[in-house]
Amino acid sequence: MTGRAFRAAMVAAAVAILAVVTLAWPQTGHSHALDPGYISIEPLGGDQYRVFFRRPDVQGRPMPLALRLPDRCEAPDAPQPRSDGRAWVAAWVVGCPGGLPGGTVTVASLENIRTDVLLRIASPGGAPFTTRLTPAGTGTVIPAAPAAGDVALTYFVLGVEHILEGWDHLLFVFALTLLIPGLRQLFFAVTAFTVAHSITLAAATFGLAAPDPQPVEAIIALSIVFLAAELVHSSRSGAPRLSTRWPWLVTFAFGLLHGFGFAGALQEIGLPADAVPLALLAFNLGVEAGQLVFIAVVISAAAAMRFLAADGSAVTATRPYLAYGIGCIASFWLFERIV
Repeated sequence: MTGRAFRAAMVAAAVAILAVVTLAWPQTGHSHALDPGYISIEPLGGDQYRVFFRRPDVQGRPMPLALRLPDRCEAPDAPQPRSDGRAWVAAWVVGCPGGLPGGTVTVASLENIRTDVLLRIASPGGAPFTTRLTPAGTGTVIPAAPAAGDVALTYFVLGVEHILEGWDHLLFVFALTLLIPGLRQLFFAVTAFTVAHSITLAAATFGLAAPDPQPVEAIIALSIVFLAAELVHSSRSGAPRLSTRWPWLVTFAFGLLHGFGFAGALQEIGLPADAVPLALLAFNLGVEAGQLVFIAVVISAAAAMRFLAADGSAVTATRPYLAYGIGCIASFWLFERIV
C-alpha cells in the first residue's frame, strides 16, 4: 500500500469513527450514558424495612423495571412512582419475617435494558451490602455478613463505566491526546486535569459548591470546541499555542468544570450515607482508571499508524480531519445544551 493510499484509508477510518460516535450519542439521551437505577433498603426494626426505588426517566416515563424482593416479604411490589424532576421514585415499607439475609433481590426486565441498578442494603450492626445489578446479573442473594470492600469495588466499577460511556469527557481527553505532542507534557496535563476534577467533585459531593448543571454541561462542550480549534490552528501553522505551551494550565481550568459534570453523575447514582468518603474515592479512582485505559488505547493506535506508515505522516494527515470532526460534534452538544 502506498503512503498516499494508506493516508486516505486512515482518513476514511477516522471519519467513520467520528460518524459512529455521532450516531451513537443520541441513543443515550445525553452525553452521560451512565444513568443507573438505585435501590436502598433500610431496616426499621422488627423485620420491617423501608424500601426506596429510583428508576431513570425515559421520555417522560419511568424505565420499565420492577423490583422483586424475597418471597417471604409482604407486599413486595412497589407502589406507583412519582417524578422528582430527574427520575421516578417510590418509597414504601415492607415486612420480611426472618429478615433479608439469604433472600434474593431481583430487578425484573433489567436483562432487556442497557443500564445498571445499584443496590444498597443497610445493616444495623455492620457495613452495608452494596452491589450492582446488570443485564447479565439481574438478581443477587443477600449475604448475612457483607464484605468490607463491596462499596469500594462497586463505586470503582461505576467510575470506570462512567468515563468510558461519557462521550463528552472522552472526546475532551481524545482531543487533548492529539494536541499535546510529548508524553511528558501529556502526563503533566492529565495529572492537572485529574487534580482539578477531583477538587470540584469532592466540593460538590460535600455540599461546598452546587453550580447549576445545565451551564456546566454547556461549558464542558465549549471546552471541547476550544481544544478542537487549538488543534486546527496548530495543524495549520505549527506555531506554539497556549494549549501546547501551558497545557497543564488549560487542563486544570477545564478540569474544574468537568469535575462538576462527574459530580452530577455521582448525584444521580447516589452515595451511601455511612461511606461517602470511601465511595467518592473509589468512584474517582475508577474514573482515572478508565481515563488512563482510553489514553493508552489512543496512544497505541497512533503508534501503530506510525509503524505501518513508513514516512510517519499518517497521524499528521488525519489530525485536521479529526479536529474538524471533534469540533462539529462538540458544537452540536454546545448548541443543544444551550437550547
